[in-house]
Amino acid sequence: MVIATVGVHVLDTHVIGIESIPEGSDGQLVETIRMSAAGTAGGTAVVLSRLGAEVHSFGAVGSDPIGSVLLGLLGAQGVDVSGLVRKDDHQTSASVLPVRPNGDRPAWHCIGANGAFTLDDLPLAALEGITHLHLGGPEFLGGEAAGQLLAHGRSIGAVTSLDILAPGDPDMLAWIADALPHTDYLLPNDEQVLGFTGASTLAEGAQALVAAGVGCVAVTQGAKGALVVTADEVIEVPAYDVDVVDTTGCGDAFSAGFLRGLSLGRDLRGAAELGCATAAQVAGGLGTDAGSYDLARVEAFAADGVRR
Repeated sequence: MVIATVGVHVLDTHVIGIESIPEGSDGQLVETIRMSAAGTAGGTAVVLSRLGAEVHSFGAVGSDPIGSVLLGLLGAQGVDVSGLVRKDDHQTSASVLPVRPNGDRPAWHCIGANGAFTLDDLPLAALEGITHLHLGGPEFLGGEAAGQLLAHGRSIGAVTSLDILAPGDPDMLAWIADALPHTDYLLPNDEQVLGFTGASTLAEGAQALVAAGVGCVAVTQGAKGALVVTADEVIEVPAYDVDVVDTTGCGDAFSAGFLRGLSLGRDLRGAAELGCATAAQVAGGLGTDAGSYDLARVEAFAADGVRR
């Protein structure tokens, strides 16, 4: 599996042990502060590399210390970062995530250089030889440009996938609609699917997205697991029971596990099971690079883990 992960790259700062925000200028001791590479492209890239894929990232970061840290974290996980351009007039995208004891994490986020990335920053010749093309955050490019990129990926024989960062809204779906017919696998969450389509059930919403041109929709449902929908079938896969530390990056981890499973010849159910097992590794730590999981460990966990 040789994959280009294109789009949103973020430096996350996780703060563990938050039950409330201090009043005024008061301080508060916390358990842990940790940084990790994240984003619908960056986080997925880290997990794919952990799972044995050859990963090349493309996007934009700033010419600032945050960018240097993000590039270092990605590189340390084996991700090729030569396709990440540095923008002198933008800061690197970053988030601060105060994590509550139950794993919930509100966020402060700066879009930064992600909003300045265009197809001019990605020489199409750099994609030669890939087997997969994953676009995270098509809303920043717009549907027309995203469609052009994905269509090019298909023209060189790559499997295409798409993960949307923005909340579900019919106007957002219209904005990226040109990309859908060039997407083999759409990887949204449940709130996005219902928001995009206005459907009363998740299966109906996913089927509407298939009707809009997507080959397959694999939807994450948090603690419920995943729902995989094509024109011919609806497959529900439960999540694994784990002690949750931080849910940040679980969607990106599912995407990585699902795509990696397909690349290894698994059917849709098997790929979704690997996706859920991968997400469970991330939920039990801080960030997509937490712990020491690899493909063998995730597959063993998927075989022996307890389902919800």
